[in-house]
Amino acid sequence: MRVIPRLLALCCAVVSAHSMAVPLSDLYRVREPVASQQPAEREEALRKAFDTLVLRLTGDSSSDQKAVAPLRNDPQQLVSRYAYEGDAVIVSFDPVTTERALRSAGIPLWGAERPSILTWWLGESANGSQLVGDAQEGSADLRAAAQHRGLPLRLPLADLSEQLVATPDTITARDPQALRDVSERYDTDGLLAVMAKQSGETWQANWRLWLGDKQTQGKVSGDTRAALADEVMLAVSTFLAPQYRVEPGDSSDITLEVLGADVGRFAELDRLLEPFGARLQRVDSDRLVYRLNASPEQLRAQLALARLQEVTLDEFDPPLDTAGTDTALDPVDSGEVSAGGAEAPPIEAQIPPEAPGVSTSEPSQPADQGTLLRYRW
Repeated sequence: MRVIPRLLALCCAVVSAHSMAVPLSDLYRVREPVASQQPAEREEALRKAFDTLVLRLTGDSSSDQKAVAPLRNDPQQLVSRYAYEGDAVIVSFDPVTTERALRSAGIPLWGAERPSILTWWLGESANGSQLVGDAQEGSADLRAAAQHRGLPLRLPLADLSEQLVATPDTITARDPQALRDVSERYDTDGLLAVMAKQSGETWQANWRLWLGDKQTQGKVSGDTRAALADEVMLAVSTFLAPQYRVEPGDSSDITLEVLGADVGRFAELDRLLEPFGARLQRVDSDRLVYRLNASPEQLRAQLALARLQEVTLDEFDPPLDTAGTDTALDPVDSGEVSAGGAEAPPIEAQIPPEAPGVSTSEPSQPADQGTLLRYRW
């Protein structure tokens, strides 16, 4: 029996304490309302579900419609199953088939690993203001909207201390420090502050988003609170997607070194690098060397989800000789590993010499290593 699949199972079972990014398990599951279960109604719902999925995966409502037209005309070729639930049809698209078809059409895609967003949603009406907490009225609308737009949503507990802080002044402030202070307990990637007001028969919201050193804001409206929540999440998704989606053709060869890996961190990094088809080349104690093809800026944004810090060559002590990491390896005989694949070894200390997979010896001196990026936890 081969050692690596068993080690990988152990690796994936370990939950990293450092992980903030959230892999969305229901990314390819779409809920669309239907008026009936008639075939014509179902086919139209499948097309709408496909449109929702494409927007969820790209964050771009102007994606090349001509390129995806054949898929939209017959979305059932991508559907693994569908089922009716009340007045809606739940459509589950096959992830592998769908991703392959969209990439073949030249569509840039945003993977399942996405930044977690803590949302401070303050609703204001004639009855006063109310912070939407994790188990309070209105939370279901926010969760449904986040799922519909492909965002990992977290809500505060909305206990007394948080309600005292989440006032209209702090929610609408340009400086989020007051919210940051009460948000530390949740340890999420981004912070979203929403001030929602009901005016007659409509709802309006001003929102601000902070993610790392980036921020944006906007104003949306909707006929209902649920519709308003959907508009907010769509705006957030549209802002985030370009930072993470992988553009066809906009990439270069990259050698990535990561220092400070352990079992849980390896599993997290393996998921993060999956959209780039990364190949694990070497393991040296807690140091990993990958080869991949990606845009450096997109890769930097993806690695930021795991709170990895980019470092210079001098900070690696001693620096790892990466010459030769592009040596051709046969995936069967030598065990070349792709991120997300079933042959990836975990990192415990040293890979045992008898374990098939990744070479820990000094490689020969061949090909260009491409752009070199170095990171540490």
